[in-house]
Amino acid sequence: MPNKIIVTADSTCDLTPELLQKYGIRTIPLHINYNDTSHYDNVDITPSDIYNKFDETGELPKTASISIGEYKDFFEPFINDGYEIIHLNIGSGLSACYQNAMILSKQIPELHPFDSRNLSTGTGLIAIKAVELAKEGKKVEEILPLLEDYSSRIHGSFILDRLNFLAAGGRCSSLVALGANLLKLKPCIEISYDDHGTMTVGKKFRGKYVATFKEYIDYKLSLFEGIIPDKVYFTHAGLKDEDVSEIVEYIKEKNIFSEVFVCTACCTISSHCGPYTAGIFFITEK
Repeated sequence: MPNKIIVTADSTCDLTPELLQKYGIRTIPLHINYNDTSHYDNVDITPSDIYNKFDETGELPKTASISIGEYKDFFEPFINDGYEIIHLNIGSGLSACYQNAMILSKQIPELHPFDSRNLSTGTGLIAIKAVELAKEGKKVEEILPLLEDYSSRIHGSFILDRLNFLAAGGRCSSLVALGANLLKLKPCIEISYDDHGTMTVGKKFRGKYVATFKEYIDYKLSLFEGIIPDKVYFTHAGLKDEDVSEIVEYIKEKNIFSEVFVCTACCTISSHCGPYTAGIFFITEK
């Protein structure tokens, strides 16, 4: 009898509806909270709503993790149907989601939370890999160590166009943000696997966004040998369609990847980084 395994993820996995449907991945949203209202990420609020409100009022929402009770309600139908659950969380260095899922797993042995040590489509890549391994007939205890190896080989980063969202959220000073904006600096934010998904500032680029992003692509791809060429994820927040098309065409012209998937960042990611944030996520052999 085949294993009954279902793969779930937080809304921060940033996979397109088509990819979620193709791989049967179910998601549960994080919270997007303003002073007077609470929303579910990408359910009753969109990144555009956040950008518009910030432009009008200067106000940013607070993001909140999924509670233990919410997780219990979400997982219960799958458990009642006889499934074991592999749940992918945003990196534990960024949110309490993983810790809350782990607390619940002490009560529910069928639940297996996995700390992606990543964010956005970095987490999505791991979710897809988990589905593929389950379809091969592997058991949960075989899948989890394979995911540990796989997640350590994911390389994710992104470029910020402006720092005023980070400044408004208290993640950098207004003076630093102003200086970076005046100098047209575009910092590369690196995602650290070793620090459970926390972010550090890497190389800084300068210039107009699309030209800068092309330079960033060249730089990131030059750093690694053994890039697995089957797919790359280009994930963005608030880019214009024509800029997305130009960047995707540039990635294709590199003749490295057989498929380029375009994904949109969720509200949780967008509220911290702001519009015109984008990055690439890919895998290496080692």
